[in-house]
Amino acid sequence: MIDFLKKAELIKAELIKWRRDFHLNPELGFEEYETAKKIKSFLESEGIEYTEVSGTGICAVIRGNGEKTIGLRADIDALPLEDKKVCEYSSKIKGRMHACGHDAHTTILLGAAKILNSIKDELKGNIKLFFEPAEETVGGARFMIKEGILENPKVDCIIGLHVDEGIKTGTIGVKRGVVNAASNPFSITIRGKGGHGAHPDTTIDPIVIASQVVLCLQTIVSREIPPTDPAVITIGSIHGGTAQNIIPEEVTISGIIRTMKSEHRVYVKKRLREVVEGISASMRGSCEINIEESYPCLYNNDDILDLVESSAETIIGRENIKQLESPSMGVESFAYFSMERPSAFYFLGVRNEEKGIIHPAHSSLFDIDEDALPVGVAIQCKAAYDYLSK
Repeated sequence: MIDFLKKAELIKAELIKWRRDFHLNPELGFEEYETAKKIKSFLESEGIEYTEVSGTGICAVIRGNGEKTIGLRADIDALPLEDKKVCEYSSKIKGRMHACGHDAHTTILLGAAKILNSIKDELKGNIKLFFEPAEETVGGARFMIKEGILENPKVDCIIGLHVDEGIKTGTIGVKRGVVNAASNPFSITIRGKGGHGAHPDTTIDPIVIASQVVLCLQTIVSREIPPTDPAVITIGSIHGGTAQNIIPEEVTISGIIRTMKSEHRVYVKKRLREVVEGISASMRGSCEINIEESYPCLYNNDDILDLVESSAETIIGRENIKQLESPSMGVESFAYFSMERPSAFYFLGVRNEEKGIIHPAHSSLFDIDEDALPVGVAIQCKAAYDYLSK
């Protein structure tokens, strides 16, 4: 039996070097030029074939001996955030930071590629490596899928991971069924009739209409979605008016819908339109509504998650696999993969209180315990190897 954790520990220094280099040099979505250049340089040095997709994305293939193909995915983009950590690998790009762990994800996939490629003659099938750009913004996965990365050879299943600062290093978190919410950003323009603030009777006040809209939208979740099913309608901005004594012509509202079930996603979008149009019309105004189709729900396939758990058990022990009870209302572009192929997405613990690694993702002090890197590499390798061997 191959000891993948031992193999990963042997390259730990290399993993840390890669991760810190990525952390020092973060790049935003579809701007990951240097990041992609480093990934391609690594693949070339290992003799792993690859193609460029979706601008800065990369799809690589390790060809074994068999027809089955499993995909492993990492996201490569950073966030527009100032890194306030004081350490030797703090971001040197002002206003840019790997505050969500994508530097670790990329490193883990490179480490898995190195080990799996070294035993490719023993693999009973193929491994595809997906380096996804723009996960944080538009979801690069959907563009990569459209360009055919799941074909030639056809991918049978996909595994992804995300570092989690709430889970201790040496453990993973797994969730059955729905893992992440779907999202639908929206914008609303409410139009009335402007005029003097002293004479509201001669106007149709869009601010008053907008106020009613904001309040009534909240009742869709509180009174029309079962309380046992999570859903959120967030109003993130509202703008209108230029002076205290002027009633404006229009008000703009923007926000986002998050739902956990496909039927609720359809229902909430429908009801948002009905509520906004109804209130606007009843108060003599008009409206324009735009609802975007963004990330879908991320669903874990039971069979593939069983594989991940079984493989992880040999690396970290059954006691270190945590069953997560609740899904996240956050979105994750791995969901696009999960809609196309049986998939599993799990959470790799990177929390270490003794090292002060406790700060949340998307914060300026976020960091990871680098002892988690070999663990992530080993689990990815073992899961891929086991899938192809069955």
